[in-house]
Amino acid sequence: MKKTISFLFLIFYLSTVCAQSKAIDFTEKKIERYKQDAKVKPVFIPLEIGDITPKGWILDWATTAANGITGHLDEYNDVYKHGWKGFGFKARGVNEDGTGWPLEQCSYWLDGGVKLAYILKDSALIRKTSERLNMVVNGVLKGGETFIYWKPYSIVNDAFNNWGHGLMGRALISYYEATHDPKILEALVKVYKKFPLQNDVDESMALNRGTTNIDAMTETFLLSGNKSIRDSIVAYSKRKVAIDGVNYWNHLDKDKDFNGHGVSFYEILRVPAMMYPWTGNKEELKATENVLDWGERKSLLPNGVCSSEEYLAGRGSIRGVETCNIPTSMWSFLWILRVTGDSKWSDKIENVFFNAGPAPAARDFKTMSYYHSSNRFSTKLPGVIPVPGDGDMDYTDHGHNVLCCVGNINNTIPDYISNMWMATMDNGLAATLYGPCSVSKEINNTLLTIDCKSSYPFEDKIEMKMKMSQNIEMPLYFRIPEWCKKSIVKINGKTIVLKPENGFAKISRVWKNNDNITLVFPMSLKVQQGRENAYPQTEYFLKGYFGCEKQKTAANTTVNNPYQYVSYGPLLFSLPIADINENQVNSSAKYNYALDINKKHLSKDIQVVKKPMPDQWSWQISQAPVLLQVKAKEINWEPSQAQPLLSAPVAEGKATTITLIPYGCTKFRVTMFPITTESDQLK
Repeated sequence: MKKTISFLFLIFYLSTVCAQSKAIDFTEKKIERYKQDAKVKPVFIPLEIGDITPKGWILDWATTAANGITGHLDEYNDVYKHGWKGFGFKARGVNEDGTGWPLEQCSYWLDGGVKLAYILKDSALIRKTSERLNMVVNGVLKGGETFIYWKPYSIVNDAFNNWGHGLMGRALISYYEATHDPKILEALVKVYKKFPLQNDVDESMALNRGTTNIDAMTETFLLSGNKSIRDSIVAYSKRKVAIDGVNYWNHLDKDKDFNGHGVSFYEILRVPAMMYPWTGNKEELKATENVLDWGERKSLLPNGVCSSEEYLAGRGSIRGVETCNIPTSMWSFLWILRVTGDSKWSDKIENVFFNAGPAPAARDFKTMSYYHSSNRFSTKLPGVIPVPGDGDMDYTDHGHNVLCCVGNINNTIPDYISNMWMATMDNGLAATLYGPCSVSKEINNTLLTIDCKSSYPFEDKIEMKMKMSQNIEMPLYFRIPEWCKKSIVKINGKTIVLKPENGFAKISRVWKNNDNITLVFPMSLKVQQGRENAYPQTEYFLKGYFGCEKQKTAANTTVNNPYQYVSYGPLLFSLPIADINENQVNSSAKYNYALDINKKHLSKDIQVVKKPMPDQWSWQISQAPVLLQVKAKEINWEPSQAQPLLSAPVAEGKATTITLIPYGCTKFRVTMFPITTESDQLK
C-alpha cells in the first residue's frame, strides 16, 4: 500500500512539474545559450524527451524492448538491482564499496530505460527508473560531491569510476529532459560547476573515457547557463594533453593498424568535435573526423559498425561486433550531426540502427548477445571470442557476465526515436532520421504536430500531415539520403524543386493546418565488393588474445579473401540460415552459395519483391517485407575460423537463385558472400 501511495505521489509531483514547465521552451533555451556563448553555432538541437512519439513498426519494437530487457533488467541481475545504491554486493567487477563496473553498466541501463519510459509513457518503467535516479539526485543534494554520492570527491580520480560518472551524467540529463524537475538540474550544476575533465594519454584510448563527462556538462551548461561549466570545457581544450591528442589524431599514419579499444574509440572520438563550438578551433572537428576514418579504413563492416573483439579487429566476415558499439557509435554520430548539420552522419546512424541494431537482440528482446557477426553459420562458427570468453556469442538474458552490453543495448531504440526530428537555429525543425512517428513542438506560441506515416525503410514513401491551431511561418528541413539518386518532395500534391545543402532541403513558407508533405526516396540496389584482411598486427592481437593459440594463428594469417554484399536503400541484405531460435540453427539449412551478379545489369540479376508490413513487427524471417531474389551459384565451400571465405573468386558451381532478406531479421546468416569469377570487380 505504501508503495502505491508513493508512486501516486511521484506521478502527481512529476505531472505538476511538467505542467509548470510547459510555459518554458527548454529547446529554445539551449538555442539562445548557443547564440550567446558559442564561437561556432551548431546546426541542430535535439528536442526534449517525449516530444517525438514512435509509431508503426518502431513503436512495436520499442514496446517489445520495454516488455523485455529494458523493463526488467534489474530483475535479471544484481548489478542492475543494486548498482548506484551506495553499498557493495557480490558481482563481477564490483568493489567492496559498490564502485567499479556497475557504475558503467547500470548507468547505461538507467539512461536507456528512463528515455524509453517517458517516450512510451510506461508507468512501470517510469517508476522503476525514477526511483533509482532519484537516489543519485538526492544523494548529491544531501551532500554528495559527485554522482558517486556516497564516496569522497577523490573517487573520480580513478579512470574507470570517472567514466561511469559521465554515463550517470548522461542518464540524469535524459531524466531532466523528460521531466524538467528542477532538483535534477540543481544536482547536475552542483557536480559539474567544479568538475574538471580528466584524461590521460593511452594509445588504446581507454584512459580517455573520463572526458566523456563533456556530454552532460554541455547539456547542463545549455540548460542552466552556469558559465563555470563551459569554462571547464574550454580550459580542458587548452591543456597539453588535449592539444597533444588533437595533434596526434590530425597526423595519423593511415597505414598503421589501429590499436584502439572499440568502446573507447567510439566514445572518445566525438570529444574534440564537442569542444569545437566553444573554442572555434577547426582542428578539433578535423581530429574527430580523422580518427573515425582511421578506424573505419580497415575495420568497418557492411552493417555500419567497426568490428571490435574488445579492440578494433579488422574487416572480416566473422569478426565480432561488440553490442556496446552499436548505440555508442550512434551516440557519437548524433553529436557530430548536431555540430556539422551534415546529412552523412544521419546516413551512418540509419545504417547502424536498421542493420546492426536488431542483430544482437532476440526478437522478443528478452535475450541478447555480447557479440554478433556479419556471417554466423552455426553456434560453433564463428567460435567463442577469447575476450570476454565462453558464452559471448550466446543469447541470454544478460548476454555475458561482463554486463556492459546488456545495459547499453537499451539505448539503441530511444536514441533513434528521440533524434528523428531536431530544432534548428532559425526557429525551424529538421527531419534528421526517418521512420513512422509523430513530433509535437511549440513554434511561435503555436503547438505544431507533424504526423509521419510510413514503413520506412521498408518502403520509400513518407507521408506527413501537419496539425496546428493557426498558420505558422517557419522553415522545415528534410534530409535527402546520400544513397537516394533522385528524391521527390511534394507539398499538398505539388512537386517542389529543391537544392539541398549538406544533404538537407530547406522549405520556408507559411504552413497551414492539414498541409500534407510527401517524401519519396526511390531505393536502388547496390552491390559492393571488398577483401577481408588480417587481424591488426598490434600487440593485443599478436599476443594471441592473452595466450589463445587458435586466435594467435588467425592473427598472423595473411587474409585477403574477396567478398560481396548487397544493399537496397539503407537496408543491408543477408541469406537467412533458418533458425529454431536465436541459439539453435536448423541443421539442414544450406548456405554454400556465391553471388553471381554483374554490376552492369543489377536489375536482371536481382529482383526486388515487396510484401505488406505485418500487423505486429518483430523481425521474423517470415515477416520480411522486402525480399531480393539474387542470381547465385551453389559451390563447394566449407568455411573455417581461420579462413571463413574462399581465397579467390570461384568459377565452378550450379546456377541458382537465392532469397535475401533484411539483415536485422536474421540471427544466423551469410552477408559477406564469396564471389564468382564472372562477378569479380576486384581484378
